[in-house]
Amino acid sequence: MPRYSRKKIKSFFTKADAARTTAEKGKLLEDLACYLFEAVPGISQSARDMKNTYETEEIDVAFWNERHARGLKELNFLLLVECKNWAAPVGSIEVNWFISKIRNRALDFGVLIAAHGITGSADDKKQAHDVVSKALMDGVRIVILTRGEIEALNSSDELVATLKRKLCELIVSGTIWP
Repeated sequence: MPRYSRKKIKSFFTKADAARTTAEKGKLLEDLACYLFEAVPGISQSARDMKNTYETEEIDVAFWNERHARGLKELNFLLLVECKNWAAPVGSIEVNWFISKIRNRALDFGVLIAAHGITGSADDKKQAHDVVSKALMDGVRIVILTRGEIEALNSSDELVATLKRKLCELIVSGTIWP
């Protein structure tokens, strides 16, 4: 159970808050994603900021998943993570675009790190929540991690537990719950 340094997590966000460009903000959130996920047993970084052959899609971070017993053994061998370090919730167009990237790679799972969540709500299932709900009909599951949830993490075991809980809630309820 590797422990996270809360000071280090806070440092990533503090630097991102002070960054001058969206590219800098995004890179810092990607750096944080690597710090968090690579502490999970069996997870290693496979690719970062890679475009497809046609340069129409870019993957922020892809992790190789060895499916370690204490890690994310239930998930794909490849985990895609999209990072949106925005001051506002991520909208339905961007969420749908991430879902398309997952589908286009014949995968069924991805993690969207959205600092301030996504638009709509679990209650009304509108806006980006609707997009995530509809993706389930095609077998595509998206888990959203927010800044507050990341700042509360103490260890990689907690990250694994959070992802499993959110995935279970998504499948059972048909939407994302906080």
